[in-house]
Amino acid sequence: MSSGGRSPLKATSRSIALQVLTAVEQEGAYSNLLLNGALQKSRLSGPDAGLATELVYGTIQRLNTIDFLLEPFVTKGMGKLAPWVRNLLRMSFYQLYYLDRIPPHAVVNEAVNLAKKRGHQGISGMVNGVLRSVLRRKEELKLPEKLGPVQRIALEHSHPEWLVARLLEQFGESTTEAICCANNEPPSISIRVNRAKTSREDMLRLLKEQGISATPSKLAQDGIVVEDGGNMALTPWYREGLISVQDESSMLVAEALDLEPGLSVLDCCAAPGGKACHIAEILQGSGRVLANDIHPHKAKLVKDQANRLGLTNIDIATGDASKLAERLELNSFDRVLLDAPCSGLGVIRRKPDLKWAKTAGDIAEIAGIQRMLLDTAADLLKPGGLLVYSTCTIDSRENVDMVSSFLSRHSEFELAADKPAAWETESLAAAADRGSIGLQILPQDAHSDGFYIARLRKKQGQV
Repeated sequence: MSSGGRSPLKATSRSIALQVLTAVEQEGAYSNLLLNGALQKSRLSGPDAGLATELVYGTIQRLNTIDFLLEPFVTKGMGKLAPWVRNLLRMSFYQLYYLDRIPPHAVVNEAVNLAKKRGHQGISGMVNGVLRSVLRRKEELKLPEKLGPVQRIALEHSHPEWLVARLLEQFGESTTEAICCANNEPPSISIRVNRAKTSREDMLRLLKEQGISATPSKLAQDGIVVEDGGNMALTPWYREGLISVQDESSMLVAEALDLEPGLSVLDCCAAPGGKACHIAEILQGSGRVLANDIHPHKAKLVKDQANRLGLTNIDIATGDASKLAERLELNSFDRVLLDAPCSGLGVIRRKPDLKWAKTAGDIAEIAGIQRMLLDTAADLLKPGGLLVYSTCTIDSRENVDMVSSFLSRHSEFELAADKPAAWETESLAAAADRGSIGLQILPQDAHSDGFYIARLRKKQGQV
């Protein structure tokens, strides 16, 4: 990273974090992708990479609270600052206010040094003055009392007010607060065992032999929760196709399809391939999985995953899922999965920039796409077959309302009467009680992603 013809700076935790935070704000880029790329390029050591990660995700998670508390200290206002200066102050404030393991003087000195290298004497002086003022008044920094529920939850848990208002309308105050609180917790690391190559018991033994703490998932029968294994996608087990990295909620989708050997299954929107490959693993090499995605480069990701896992019963297709009925035979699949494009509000814990990037308008727009995709998926399912609709969001317009509307348009469909065993577990008791149409998992239920799954049966004799 260089500025104004200066020599490139030596990469540090804070310089990498500042680079990523500024790019996220200016370019609307995804923090996880930018951070992974920057860390690989910088070759920071484990602890330094850990600090850079903490600073990026922590600052983005607490963004509007940080801005609210910082604003009085910046004479001309946060909005008037250059983006890199604004983000330097934000990540420094995050360290001073939310982290207690970093000495305050180190935070201020590092910020001033970064400001000198990237800017000029005036900017470094301003940064020094603001942060020293924050330190002097740190004990006084509190949020206003007697705020209404929307503003209070938005500021206490750093979520946009439009989203808090929407959640309050759907879930009430205590559940909304629990959602927003859970969204700021570190995500679990979970892996899916490739049952075509090994068993969960054998994989747990291998992990234990390497000194990695892991437990069987309480949600998914192929899942393992890993406590301290680092990036599991960099392990020999991953390369050899014994495991995939997948959230526990996401693993429930393939289980919901009620799979049996020899079935033909369509995955309408398959990339990056986790669910399609899980389906193929459960089928143990039998049957056929047609994995479709609209983007050729994303369809290649599915193919790469299938090859890594040694799965030969997956075929790849590329095209708009809303037009699949023009290319495929109607009423021809035993099972159809529509893991629909959605607002992603269930995975804010993993992608905190989502809550600042999304708008209410985005949800309205994507709901129209979901409706169209569902209508197409319905035509491709055999009578007696099962259609599973899933999203990684928690918004009712994309979930319960979407399925309710579908059932009102399609008399040939009904909710499947039976429920997968996983839906009856203690971990999902709250989710199971939440509604009569499908399973709505919230991020606080089992410390997994927020997810929605509905099982729709096409009546016999109906086409």
